[in-house]
Amino acid sequence: MSADLHEKTNRYEGMLADALDEAVQAVPDNTHLGHAAADCLEMAESYLDDGRHFKDADDWVNALASFSYGYGWLDAGVRMGLFDVPDDSHLFTM
Repeated sequence: MSADLHEKTNRYEGMLADALDEAVQAVPDNTHLGHAAADCLEMAESYLDDGRHFKDADDWVNALASFSYGYGWLDAGVRMGLFDVPDDSHLFTM
């Protein structure tokens, strides 16, 4: 069980980091949507940092939860049109 948790946690960490690299804000900064995009990005980055902190503390369950939540924030932003991603990206539900 631990090996599965560790593998999944590491995979989700990589997915979130890659997703953050791919997502580009698609809306103007000084608008309501721009502020929403900034919030989504900040949440995703914060959850990536939190997940890495939990992983370093050997708290794999909370690390996985953090990476998952961060990924969810970013994916929701993509679905709402706040971010552009490559058409061939396998990281997002579009």
